[in-house]
Amino acid sequence: MKYPATRSEPLVDTLHGVQVADPYRWLEDEKASEVQGWMKAQDRFTRDWLAKVPGRDALAQRFRELFYQESISPPLRRANRYFYFRTHKDKEKAILYWREGESGPEKVLIDPNGWSQDGSVSLGFAVPSWDGRKLAFAQKPNAADESILHVMDVDTGEWSQVDVIPGTKYAEPKWTPDGKGFYYEWLPVDDSIPVDQRPGYTEVRFHTLGTEPKKDTLVHPRTGDPSTFVSVDLSRDGKYLFVFIVRGWSENDIYWKRVGEKDFRLLVKGVGAKYSVLAWQDQFYLSTDEGAPRKRVFRVSPAKPERAAWQEILPEDPVASLESLTLVGGHLAMEYLRDAASELRLTTLEGKPVRTVALPGVGASSNLVGLEDQDEAFFLFSSFTTPRQVYKTSISSGKVELWARVEVPVDTALYTVRQIFYPSKDGTKIPLFLVHRKDLKRDGQRPTLLYGYGGFNVSMQPSFRSSIFPWLDAGGVYAVANLRGGGEYGKAWHEAGRLDRKQNVFDDFHAAAEYLVREQYTRPDKLAIYGGSNGGLLVGAAMAQRPELYGAVVCAVPLLDMVRYHQFGSGRTWVPEYGTADKPSEFQVLYAYSPYHRLKPGGRYPPLLMMSADHDDRVDPMHARKFVAAVQNLEGPGAPALLRIEANAGHGGADQVAKAIESSADMFAFLFQTLGIGMVGPAGRATAEAR
Repeated sequence: MKYPATRSEPLVDTLHGVQVADPYRWLEDEKASEVQGWMKAQDRFTRDWLAKVPGRDALAQRFRELFYQESISPPLRRANRYFYFRTHKDKEKAILYWREGESGPEKVLIDPNGWSQDGSVSLGFAVPSWDGRKLAFAQKPNAADESILHVMDVDTGEWSQVDVIPGTKYAEPKWTPDGKGFYYEWLPVDDSIPVDQRPGYTEVRFHTLGTEPKKDTLVHPRTGDPSTFVSVDLSRDGKYLFVFIVRGWSENDIYWKRVGEKDFRLLVKGVGAKYSVLAWQDQFYLSTDEGAPRKRVFRVSPAKPERAAWQEILPEDPVASLESLTLVGGHLAMEYLRDAASELRLTTLEGKPVRTVALPGVGASSNLVGLEDQDEAFFLFSSFTTPRQVYKTSISSGKVELWARVEVPVDTALYTVRQIFYPSKDGTKIPLFLVHRKDLKRDGQRPTLLYGYGGFNVSMQPSFRSSIFPWLDAGGVYAVANLRGGGEYGKAWHEAGRLDRKQNVFDDFHAAAEYLVREQYTRPDKLAIYGGSNGGLLVGAAMAQRPELYGAVVCAVPLLDMVRYHQFGSGRTWVPEYGTADKPSEFQVLYAYSPYHRLKPGGRYPPLLMMSADHDDRVDPMHARKFVAAVQNLEGPGAPALLRIEANAGHGGADQVAKAIESSADMFAFLFQTLGIGMVGPAGRATAEAR
């Protein structure tokens, strides 16, 4: 395959006595005209290749049917006002609505569809004040993380011309009870600050409505440490202010003070432990994995906040992991994970069990959404075969009723879901969800798409994904592995997949592939793998380590150069998760699995579709560019190695349905073509069995 030309340079660094080649470092400079030209040529080459795939247009049509849907989110109540998002079959972006009362007339509050002609400006956070009369929200150019905060009057729909705050990339405003101002996280917008150092400049500030943001009060200074995050929270009654200093995804400190006091005091110093806190009626409720890998809950009096006085009210569960804690209707509401599926439990404020909320089945649920002093609450539920549904429940009676549901043009009765447990390389049992049609022939020939993540304490739950149904209807299997590094089984599960234990994650993934082959679902040349972000690192490592085990790779917005990742984007905030090549011992670990450095000249690698974004300000797209260049320039027989670049898109992609359709059509057209699957007809069904 004749790709656009890519030059290679004889650049070699010596790091801790090891010579490290980096022939495509010139592709790190995205602003260089040569790199811009290279990106355009690669993207054009890829789109031309994908456009010629038979059946791609039929796939796009099926995704239009699946993606353009009417849906509604669980409502957020403020006073007697309800705020919620809707998607519409004729709109590209979700619209924020509000009502006076649960059954009042629906009113549009924010419609981002008209913000820009090309749809490149997105809505970020949207936080109403406690009285429901003001809204703080973010506009995000190019759907990036970087944002600008605005304030709107809910009744008139007017945007304040004064309350406009740039630098809210990490912000989540916390309103005071009177609605006259809010606390927020602020980041200077200053090109002189190196991108990788910016997280260390995060401050907590207070903004009074109607005043110039430049005069906002400094509440907590920056840490100066780019490997930390700083966040703020305020109790609903406005009495207690909390600041969190977060180091990676394994530990944090909490500082607090009564509003009006001068100095913060330390509530807890996290040494290898994480803490979250809620305040209600002059009591703190802390959830933590300190001494409890699956987490437990303490009650703490602000009058006696020392650690020895903490009262454990909810001990660690022996089999389920506490995912989140909230307070609603005078009760504690907990979302637990049991083998990656959701359970919702209620207790009194003393920790006495009340009930387990009845869910429709095995699947993924949000925690309860409601107010501390109101009986009603809402939650979202879905499963691999159940589209998103919103339920309403009464805290006092336990009654659960369907409030809203999504109608998707799929006969879900045709499909089945299994959860199995397979052994990894070291014998650890790993959960694996398998989704396929009930009439699937298990003959070792089924095209199979294996998905994973395995990092940052993130749990992969069995939620609805409409994009998989054309794959299933073509005789395919969709598999999701709950790898170590995630949060499915709490702290120990996460710890087993980070730093010098990262190879466990890749071994878990390889073992999932081997299970699927061994159990006659598929064979290596019919087995595709897919992952994004940290999951992109996963599939990149899988491709580099075991190329013979996989038939195709879709790698999205990934990390792939693990020697230099910390020098770009938000990389230094991930050092607690991965380690850093600046330290000799950690360099050895990173260099050993870094996908960019593990490619072998003359090696046979499976077909690769790299999916990147031009405004990804979280994971720098240099990873995608350098890896594709390296694969394309390998000597020896080469399978396709394609780079697709989404325009006006950030780390999470573009937030327009049309772009999601095109992206999914390209991804699955690539898989159908490279795995030799029968092409998809107009009804979304395969016209021939997989070869």
